Amino acid sequence: MTLLVISPDYASHLYPLATLATAWRDAGERVVVATGTATDTLVTAFGYEREHLQLGRGSNPGVIRAEEQPAGEDDSLRGFFEATRLGAVETLAYQARARGDDLLWNAVGVARAVHDVVDRVRPDTVVVDHLAFGARLGLASRGTSHADVVLGHPSALTVGDEVYGYPPAWPRAFTPGPDALAELRRLSEQVRDDFTAQWNTALAQLSPGATPSVDAFAETGDVLMLNYPAELHDHDRTALLPRHTFLGSAVRAEAPDEEVEAWLGRSDQPVVYVSLGSFLSARSDLLATIVEALRPLDVRVALAHGSTPRPLLGALPESWLVREMLPQVTLLGHASVAVSHGGNNSVTESLTAGVPLLLLPLSTDQFAGAAAVEVQRLGEVLDPNRADAAAIRSAAERLMGPADSVDRAGLHRLGASMREHPGPLRARDALTRQTTPAGGSGPATL
Repeated sequence: MTLLVISPDYASHLYPLATLATAWRDAGERVVVATGTATDTLVTAFGYEREHLQLGRGSNPGVIRAEEQPAGEDDSLRGFFEATRLGAVETLAYQARARGDDLLWNAVGVARAVHDVVDRVRPDTVVVDHLAFGARLGLASRGTSHADVVLGHPSALTVGDEVYGYPPAWPRAFTPGPDALAELRRLSEQVRDDFTAQWNTALAQLSPGATPSVDAFAETGDVLMLNYPAELHDHDRTALLPRHTFLGSAVRAEAPDEEVEAWLGRSDQPVVYVSLGSFLSARSDLLATIVEALRPLDVRVALAHGSTPRPLLGALPESWLVREMLPQVTLLGHASVAVSHGGNNSVTESLTAGVPLLLLPLSTDQFAGAAAVEVQRLGEVLDPNRADAAAIRSAAERLMGPADSVDRAGLHRLGASMREHPGPLRARDALTRQTTPAGGSGPATL
């Protein structure tokens, strides 16, 4: 049996998808990952085969830097970082305007490349990143059955009257004005319509006579899986989803790190883990404010500074563990609080470890994800462009203290549930229950 995983050439996308595939690998089945060259070492580390598939212009093996991206993509990335400094609505508007060229890059070419990969690999089961729209277009146009995995917050798949790119919920710290929200909604609707027209044009070229989409952002595969805990998702919204499986989380196993293990064993002080992810670590000003906030506290900090040059963070205590990248899963297993931008990997990995979150969301689905954490009292949320060091310090102290700002019993129950029923097993169970044959490849699980 062969599982084909289709992923953009970004570590933040490949890690959870590759982790889900471990259930097939550990069962002795063949796993092939179709992705680009930047993440080749990650594919190899998991023990998988790689088929070359370029789904976009950019790539990210773990830490993204604008100067390392192709011409055009570098300026787009710099523009995005600048937009995050202006505010939430400005960032979402910037992302909306770039969406068609980003998510449907070379749509027909990508779709045909996917056809070729499927023909070469002849998979029994296909799992694809929901945001790999060109790849999903290729699978749909060929009638190849596939599982669609929403790796971010579930709002990445719109339901009801939602519009992609317009957050269905906001944390309390964010109060955009009605005029700004109305303009963002209008822009998001226009982008949706333009994007859907691009999807339908490519679909007609690939599969003449195929039924056009009404909203390409609402399209999904034969099986829908969400890398998110059902307990954290709004019940009314859950009722609007098509048939689905909540995976909880996809927490990867990490190789032992002697330096990290030695650091963890050196003191009983509480550990604060800090990371703004592979993209948003470029916000050196925000990282510097977090450092200023935590420096006076009686804690040890594990800080992943990413693309921010370390000297920009000022003098750092010798007791802190500071690297460009750190083994996040390992450190969360020992942390008292996690300070994060609110990316879905960071949120679900922290909750799996039972660690309360201090979130500073900056873009895309991070606002909806942070709002859910806030509603369930699993952490606190601050506006990264308005919170000063004192506010961040106070929030961190509350999250580590005995105050009832966190539902610690609920956090414990949620973490235990996700550890007892890990995402890879949930994914394999969901797919082995399916009986739909894969188009063009003979009988298949999916």
